[in-house]
Amino acid sequence: MSHVTIENTIRIDRRFQGPPDSGNGGYVAGRLAAFVDGTVRVRLHRPPPLETELEVRRIEAGVRLLNDGVIVAEARSTRFCLELPAEPDFEAAERAARDYRGFHKHWFPRCFVCGPERDPGDGLRIFSGPISKRGTIVAPWVPDASLGDEAGRVRSEFLWSALDCPGAFSFPEPSGSAVLLGEQSVELRAPVEVNERCVIVGWQLSDEGRKHFTATALHSEARGWCAVGLATWLEIAR
Repeated sequence: MSHVTIENTIRIDRRFQGPPDSGNGGYVAGRLAAFVDGTVRVRLHRPPPLETELEVRRIEAGVRLLNDGVIVAEARSTRFCLELPAEPDFEAAERAARDYRGFHKHWFPRCFVCGPERDPGDGLRIFSGPISKRGTIVAPWVPDASLGDEAGRVRSEFLWSALDCPGAFSFPEPSGSAVLLGEQSVELRAPVEVNERCVIVGWQLSDEGRKHFTATALHSEARGWCAVGLATWLEIAR
């Protein structure tokens, strides 16, 4: 993906929060990934602050996001292969979403992506529920017009966002701990139109102590698999 205009700063509006005082990890990763061509891996070094001018600085093989000289995140080109599940069904995803565990307990209920306290058109309201006993979850999503560019295509940072939180619901909730995104890699394969019926699928790959490794994929009824991602989640004691 080529970009003619390069920003010097990124500002994360409060609308795009994950936890109350920091940006949603997938959204921030997507904003930073826009400075790097192709498939991108973003590592978050610390919670991205809200309503703050963050500097984007080019480094070898990528870019770095800084807050007053302190590294917040880094983005670099990457490659990965991922075996995808069977194509999901939108109506089945709607039924699964009724069992979204975030309706009963949510560490960050106003998260831009998965917070149940966000209104339609404000948050993405991506609510994922189990589709099988093997840990696969699915979430229906119809991106609204506010997420689109001039051509009516969903902007890339919102595709990164949509691939973020469902991964955190693909493994059992750790006792007494929230989970935060530590790293995300995304391959954007095809554009997604606003108001297009989509399903996000998530599944756990493995875990290692307090780290959880997941995969997510976004499927459009009209275009098939449009975006795929890998993520590393970190347990944070609350």
